[in-house]
Amino acid sequence: MEKSKSFRELIVWQKAHQFVLEVYKITKKFPKEELFCLTAQFRKAAVSIPANIAEGYKKRGKNDKVRFFNISEGSFEECKYYLILAFDLDYIDSNESLLDMAEEVSKLLCSYSQKILDNE
Repeated sequence: MEKSKSFRELIVWQKAHQFVLEVYKITKKFPKEELFCLTAQFRKAAVSIPANIAEGYKKRGKNDKVRFFNISEGSFEECKYYLILAFDLDYIDSNESLLDMAEEVSKLLCSYSQKILDNE
């Protein structure tokens, strides 16, 4: 198996980045009064996901790498809650596709972390 040269080559990062872009699209439609509350919190948690994957990618020790990927997983859980809240507040029509996207990336992060612990 060939090693990646950049975090941008990681499928988990690519999918997490796509998730962030979708979060930005939906939060653009949130009410203005949410700009400094739910919108800001949701975007910050979403951006944290690929940012921590990128940061963890360059860490040398496997425990350091996995710690950053675990932080990303926590941010995904936070985003899942924001999706539920946005749906319950009628800010979005459906949260299923983004929840599915989040779930897919969570699984990728988990398997990527496990692979690092097993192989490096």
